[in-house]
Amino acid sequence: MSRVRSPLVGAITLAIVGVTLGVVAQPRGGGAPSQPPDASGECPPGTTEVRVGRCQKPEFPPPSILDYRPRSTLVTEQHLVPKAKFPVVDIHSHTGPTPDTIERLVGELDAMNVRVLVNLSGGSSPESIRQKTDYIKASKYPDRFRVFANVDWERADAPGWADKAVADLEASVKAGAIGLKIFKNLGLTTKKSDGSRLRLDDPVMNPVWQACARLDIPVLIHTAEPMEFFSSMDYKNERWLELALFPSRRNNAPGQPSFDELLGERDRMFAANPKTRYIAAHFGYYGHDLKRAAAALDQMPNVVLEVSAVLYEFGRQPRAAREFFIKYRDRILFGKDAYEPREYPYYWRVFETGDEYFDYYRNYHAFWKLYGMQLPDQVLRKIYHANALRVAPGLPRAGWS
Repeated sequence: MSRVRSPLVGAITLAIVGVTLGVVAQPRGGGAPSQPPDASGECPPGTTEVRVGRCQKPEFPPPSILDYRPRSTLVTEQHLVPKAKFPVVDIHSHTGPTPDTIERLVGELDAMNVRVLVNLSGGSSPESIRQKTDYIKASKYPDRFRVFANVDWERADAPGWADKAVADLEASVKAGAIGLKIFKNLGLTTKKSDGSRLRLDDPVMNPVWQACARLDIPVLIHTAEPMEFFSSMDYKNERWLELALFPSRRNNAPGQPSFDELLGERDRMFAANPKTRYIAAHFGYYGHDLKRAAAALDQMPNVVLEVSAVLYEFGRQPRAAREFFIKYRDRILFGKDAYEPREYPYYWRVFETGDEYFDYYRNYHAFWKLYGMQLPDQVLRKIYHANALRVAPGLPRAGWS
């Protein structure tokens, strides 16, 4: 007696045989044939997973990362915040007033509710500091701007270097500098007399840190770069576009110090100088790892963090960031870095609102969307100005109501 085979059974059998032999399958919706992922589970280049175990090429040539700009159809509440809720100290800027710019700057700062703009690029010469601070004091706006000094760290192990560096710093503070700013070249590229890298925890720099403690000024230090700047520049690197645009930001060449090496040196330096107040720029580059940031703050009470140029880290993890900011509300300062008035409101929106799924201001920094943290008023006041007033006594004392 003959058996009638069901067409469905035959189709299933053919599909099993096809998968077993690695034969590509034609997708039900048309388009290019699909293929299985590789042994690691990754779809081959130029394809994406369309079903479990099936990778497919698009029918049309895909746009580049630069040209793919999809419109969002999500309808959400929007609360744009052009002006901060409370007066702000921008502890991290590289802009200062000149006769040609001061009126424009003050108008822009007023519109954003930025009460004081701190120029971290004062220079290592006491005379350079004096010129800047004398102009500020003689202007109509003596309480709107402040200046930090700098130090030239090259050949810091040379005889007499420490004495001169400390003397210049003392003279700069006497001339009006209210802090010391350390640029990222320290640790990355600065050399000792023998050509070796000057490590951040090298004790030859201790006289400078001790002088800052004695002078009662904070040290704002930029160490390293975002973690991915030290990683391989492949298509899994979330900062690929930025690294492709700016070659100087690539720190993955042989012989360069690693991300963890630099942060380890810096944190050992923090711990070795407990009487010195340190402001870790860019959240110490711990914004992607809040547990690590918490551990650093718990272990080093002389350290605070500032938020400049890392808003994208908080805006993509708003619940965890909110909890962190509330818990460590006495240890976080506001800073922006690049002075661009149209970008400040993104910070106000992330910190002050509960808005969802909105753009960051530079897509080469972050291709993802931001979400608001909706911080309480008492936390906003501390981050916007109260913590800065405590950490940097040279800031103006009035005008914070």
